[in-house]
Amino acid sequence: MIVVKFYRDNKNYIKKYTVEGHANFADYGKDIVCAAVSVLAQTTLLSLVEVCGLKEESLKYEIDDNRGFLNVELPIDIENTVLDRTQIVLETFFLGIKSIIESYPEYVKLENGRCKQWLEWIYNYLLLKKE
Repeated sequence: MIVVKFYRDNKNYIKKYTVEGHANFADYGKDIVCAAVSVLAQTTLLSLVEVCGLKEESLKYEIDDNRGFLNVELPIDIENTVLDRTQIVLETFFLGIKSIIESYPEYVKLENGRCKQWLEWIYNYLLLKKE
């Protein structure tokens, strides 16, 4: 099963996503569920750079094809206009995953989480402000 997890901050912005696992819908190279999720996930990563204007080196991302793993994290310091564009791309990805799940619920699972990165940043900011 493929598990797609979206991490949101306290303003409900998507700040990170992970995709992990294999659908096992069909043999390797013929698995349309895996292909659909992969295309959405990788196009989202490319769009964050090419459409939204984030610098590739500012993104934290990891790809492991053998594990079927992709992890993408937005940088903490994003201008509001760029952040708004990223949310259009990321919410579109979220919608695409939900659509795949409607047709193939036994092969793809959607999970939601909270961003620890942002909680740590806020904690550190408040700690430094007190000093």
